[in-house]
Amino acid sequence: MSARANSDGKQSWGVTIPLPGLPLPEQADLVRALPGLGYTDAWSAEVAGADAFTPLVLASQWAPSLRLGTAIVPVYTRGPALIAMSAATAAALAPGRFVLGLGASSPVIVEDWNGIPYEEPYRRTRDVLRFVRAALAGERVGRFALENAPAPPPPIVLAALRPQMLRLAGREADGAILNWLAASDVRRCVEAIDNPGAEVVARIFVCPSDDVAYARAVGRRLIAGYLTVPAYAAFHDWLGRGEVLRDMHERWAAGDRAGAAAAVPEDVVDALVLHGAPEACRDQVREYVKAGVGTPVLAVVPPRGADLPDLLRRLAP
Repeated sequence: MSARANSDGKQSWGVTIPLPGLPLPEQADLVRALPGLGYTDAWSAEVAGADAFTPLVLASQWAPSLRLGTAIVPVYTRGPALIAMSAATAAALAPGRFVLGLGASSPVIVEDWNGIPYEEPYRRTRDVLRFVRAALAGERVGRFALENAPAPPPPIVLAALRPQMLRLAGREADGAILNWLAASDVRRCVEAIDNPGAEVVARIFVCPSDDVAYARAVGRRLIAGYLTVPAYAAFHDWLGRGEVLRDMHERWAAGDRAGAAAAVPEDVVDALVLHGAPEACRDQVREYVKAGVGTPVLAVVPPRGADLPDLLRRLAP
């Protein structure tokens, strides 16, 4: 699968916004600078901070040339009609430059934080995808129709980790969003998507620091927090890391959070959280592109006291 390029031939290169460590209203200058540095995309990440749409609404005005995407909007925490309305609004603010990323999210976010049963995630994702795609195309879905459907409708990509969801992304969406994987894992995921025309977006965690001990400590904490989520645990079982991560899972299940982080093997940390000088991190991101990622999206984890503008400049393509 070839890398995605813009009409001017530039390789797509994205970054996750909001950037950590700075309030969202204070990030205008950073976002405005991204296109001049070579970034083509800005993608939001909805967890426990900003929602998925607001940073992109701001970015649509701060940097009118950036392509904007959600990575991701959970399919449980908003109704499909509301997702369609929000996506239509974002598409109107960034005509031809908005991508809607949908995903199942996780039981913690859906059930524990929002009190919504996390049931049949594949079916829920498929059904919301179909509803939203039809609504954005201007069709009436049941008794709902958008008042101002965007023309053309924005692409929709699915967060996908294992074969069933990856196949759905290749069959019914416009592509897939990958997360928490090594460059060496990309080809297996691309093969499961089974659609040469599908876009492949990957969120790639980057801790641009020459302090290896610090970067690995940060990486271990992140990995223990994420890869113990059932969907990610199953993903890495499928990728072949089940046995090497067994100790981490057992300690986490026993309530030993620090022990779980310490149990993450060094080679797993190095593969999943890129670190080193920013230029070295940039070269490692290019390995994802070579493996089949069309749009790498950097999730920057800045070291203590980092100069964010300088880091973004040095991580740029």
